[in-house]
Amino acid sequence: MTHPMTSPAAADLLAAFTAAPDERLAEEFLRLAGTVWSAEGPLGGAAEHTPALVAALHGADARRAGHLAVLLGLLAESEYREHPAGDGPIRTAVHRGLDRYLELLAGSGAGTPLATALLYLLAHFPEDRARILTAASADELLLDEHDLTRLERALRALDPDDPDLGRCWPSPAAWNLDEEERGFDKASIEALAPEQITANWNNDTRTVLAYAGMKAYWAVRHGAARETSYPAPAAQSAETAPETAGEPGPQAFARYAGALRCPSCDGGLDYTDSVRCRACATAFPLAQGLLDLSRGATGSQASEEDDTADLLQKLAAMPSMGVYYETVLRPAFLRIAGLNWDDAVTPADEDAYLLARTRPVDGPVLDLCAGAGRWTAVLQRAVGTERLIAQDLALPMLTALRRALPKVPAVVASALTLPYGDATFGAVNCWNALQAFPEQADIAIAEIGRVLRPGGSLTLLTFRWADDPVDRYFQGSHFFPSRPAGMLLFEPDEIAKWLADAGLTIREQSGTGSFVFITAERTA
Repeated sequence: MTHPMTSPAAADLLAAFTAAPDERLAEEFLRLAGTVWSAEGPLGGAAEHTPALVAALHGADARRAGHLAVLLGLLAESEYREHPAGDGPIRTAVHRGLDRYLELLAGSGAGTPLATALLYLLAHFPEDRARILTAASADELLLDEHDLTRLERALRALDPDDPDLGRCWPSPAAWNLDEEERGFDKASIEALAPEQITANWNNDTRTVLAYAGMKAYWAVRHGAARETSYPAPAAQSAETAPETAGEPGPQAFARYAGALRCPSCDGGLDYTDSVRCRACATAFPLAQGLLDLSRGATGSQASEEDDTADLLQKLAAMPSMGVYYETVLRPAFLRIAGLNWDDAVTPADEDAYLLARTRPVDGPVLDLCAGAGRWTAVLQRAVGTERLIAQDLALPMLTALRRALPKVPAVVASALTLPYGDATFGAVNCWNALQAFPEQADIAIAEIGRVLRPGGSLTLLTFRWADDPVDRYFQGSHFFPSRPAGMLLFEPDEIAKWLADAGLTIREQSGTGSFVFITAERTA
């Protein structure tokens, strides 16, 4: 039995999609999807068209069925703003195909693109949680633990008495927390107001769905998507460190006296026994090789008014966060932001880029937004410890950096108000960070231009919006605590304008997928 679409044009596009040769399948899919769905919400007549899309699963081969499953999943969540309880007419129409979806899942095969697409679609029906999880747990499917725990989390209802927030992306299975860490999480969550708990829960759910959907969409177009983890950075021992043992004290920062400035009054700093501004006498904390110059900064990467900003600060303080970031979260982020589901860009590629292009003029080298120090270590190989300084605003990340690189001094400060004098650095690296504060990216680039010397270089890795509207939708549907409105990436023209306005000339630009690699030079 067929269900004709109400629009002849839509019916024609569905027929064209099902009959398309493989080389035209992606193009015909986007034409079909564009008649019922957009990133802003469902298009007119979507509810009437949905039965025909469900019916088309009968007789469709695995590749076409996978595409249709992704589209039905997109339609199921397209009414979220108007029907957050999932009772809208489109989702209801999609739900009527549940028996067919489960039948296809049972015969899809372990780890196939079709199975991945069906898991994304099925994740939208929490009212059928028990039935879906039973089907997904069948021995013959051999589901990956990450896929299975994502499905379980998407189908789970919020328990307001014992909410489980965060630690679900890229999958709950990626987070192997010990009892101390779980206690840390629980204490942080208990301090949240009920509306914060609900907001974070919903954002977590939508983020899990976005990751699962993006993986599925990649798989049905290109084959199985990889979920590679990176090895943990090795700690540097005192024997292999380029300096003598001991934490960097005031004198370690004194070698950067020509660059460092008081963030409150822009005065020079004194390093005799502690770090203190010579002009306004403000003293700045220095402990374990970390100099805190965040006091007096006017820029911030997270608004205190955001419901989730407080949660970010508390949960990010988990001691092992730096390790999780490097091994699990960073490669997952590259998959969604850079379309790196095939590992086209590897850490070795990033190493090689920095080693080949970090050629500073006279002056120190700044690793801005250094995080846990993965790329600070590469810069250390390129320019040596004596010229290198790391900066980040996140203490947990810098704590991890200090463990890995005990001889590299680190500054706690915002990227939006750099505590350095004009034209004081020979090179700046800003790697995989600009998108963390997208609304202020122009400010950060202007600050980089200000502190670079003429001839000094900027190496930059960030991400642009994907060309494909479905990929783009999934990118923007990641609701991280640092930006509850959804992820925001860039257009290449925007970045080029910000660099030009900051006095920087692009010398090289490249990038596969939606990566953006840039080497720029500070001109006079």
